Amino acid sequence: MQRILVVGVTGAGKSTLARVLSTRLGLPYHEMDALYFDGPGWSVNDGLTDDVTALVAEPRWVVDSLGYPEVRDLLWERADTVVWLDYPRRVVMPRVLRRSLKRTVTREALFGGNRETWRGWLSREHPAWWAWSQHGPRHREIAHRLADPRFAPLETHHLGRPQDTETWLASL
Repeated sequence: MQRILVVGVTGAGKSTLARVLSTRLGLPYHEMDALYFDGPGWSVNDGLTDDVTALVAEPRWVVDSLGYPEVRDLLWERADTVVWLDYPRRVVMPRVLRRSLKRTVTREALFGGNRETWRGWLSREHPAWWAWSQHGPRHREIAHRLADPRFAPLETHHLGRPQDTETWLASL
């Protein structure tokens, strides 16, 4: 495990697990949303493809994302390991709701200096709405990728419950 993708739906705990793996395995950690959003108003990094191309050229890394569409194949083709946090909605939704509520109340600065707002809760792009609406499609996309012969060489860890993740981490 030298080049790891931690994948799953919003709120599954991808970033948290990626940080743990980074520390435990001594791998550089890269937060995909921090690479994607580069300024106020949730502006998108025009150099994302170049940034990710440079990142995946490195021999060791962990990334907390399936990858945005424009860089998804770059990540998957270079990874050697995929850790899939495939948790049910009943696990993910309380997590994403708590996280977003905390971020909204505390006005926590996020990627590119952006913040979650009360008004943002009304948007279909809000993490809570996104986690709910993308749960099924994200599951299907990851399953499809893992069945794709291009990605057959990947070491895959499919974890369906937080307890499975804890057990797997303890085995490292």
